[in-house]
Amino acid sequence: MPTRRKIIDASIALRAAALVAALALGGCGTAKAETSTTAFALSSPDLVGGTFSNKFILNGFGCTGKNVSPALEWSHVPDGTQSLALQVHDLDAPTGSGFWHWAVYNIPADATGLPQGAGNDDAKLPTGAFAGNNDFLDTGITGSNGDYGGPCPPEGDAPHRYVFTLFAAAVDKLEVAGSVPKTGTAALYGFVLNKGIGAGLLGKATFTAKYGR
Repeated sequence: MPTRRKIIDASIALRAAALVAALALGGCGTAKAETSTTAFALSSPDLVGGTFSNKFILNGFGCTGKNVSPALEWSHVPDGTQSLALQVHDLDAPTGSGFWHWAVYNIPADATGLPQGAGNDDAKLPTGAFAGNNDFLDTGITGSNGDYGGPCPPEGDAPHRYVFTLFAAAVDKLEVAGSVPKTGTAALYGFVLNKGIGAGLLGKATFTAKYGR
C-alpha cells in the first residue's frame, strides 16, 4: 500500500505535468493573440514632408499652380470592405464650414491607390469609381464638376490644413446605401459615411498636408 508521502509526491507530479501542458498551450494562444493587425494607412508619394509643391496647387483665384491631383497610396484595407471613398477637406478655410477640394466614391475594395492626375481625368479612376462634387461646383475653375481643386488659401493666412481621408465601407454603392444622388455635396456624403451607414463604416485612414502663401 502506498505511503502518504508517495501519494503526495504523485499528486505534485501530476499537477506539475498539467501545469506544463497548460503553459505550452497558453503560450501558443498568447503568441497568436499578440499578433496585431497592421493599421489601415493612407499616404501620398507626391506630398513630400506633408506639403504641396506648385504642381498640385490650384490654377485660379490668384494661384498659379498646375492643379494636378497628387498620387495616393493605401494599405491594410479592413476585412469586409466592399468599397472605398476619398474626401479632401481644408479645415481652415474662412467659410465657417471648411472647404471641400476633392472627393471620389465607390473605389473598388481591391484598389491600392490613385495615380497622379486621377482627379483631373475620370479615365484614370478605377472602374466603378466616380468623382463627387466639391466646393468648386459650377465655378469652371477646375474643369468639370467633381475634378480635383488644389489648395489656394488667402494670402497672409497661416498654412491651411488639408485633410485627406479614406473611408472603408461595407457597401459597394455608397449613393444607394445612403439614398443620396451622385451629385450630392461632399458634406452630404460625409454624413452618409460617418453616420448614415452606421456599422457599415469599417475604418478610416487619414493624413494632413499643409499649404500657405
